[in-house]
Amino acid sequence: MSWFYLILAGCFEIAWPVGLKLAQGVEQRLFGVILAVAGMALSGFLLWLAQKEIALGTAYAVWTGIGAAGTFLVGIWFFGDATTLGRYLGVILIISGVVVLKLAH
Repeated sequence: MSWFYLILAGCFEIAWPVGLKLAQGVEQRLFGVILAVAGMALSGFLLWLAQKEIALGTAYAVWTGIGAAGTFLVGIWFFGDATTLGRYLGVILIISGVVVLKLAH
């Protein structure tokens, strides 16, 4: 169950930078701030639950890896962020590292 909590925490980790991005626009400012705060709270709570059985370093690396890769993809899909081979390679390396940490656990 701890790995489920950790993966869910990583998904909610994506919500807060997206919320902050949305909050930059006048029309979505309140929604963006609410999304960011809720994402931080849920992500932190789920990370706390996951760390009861998963080592601190592993949990933190997986949590941030999911958040970083997920935010990268959301930025491309919804906000028109740049796509280059180097950026994709970097995300593939992040995901590979997360997979290795899971397999080594």
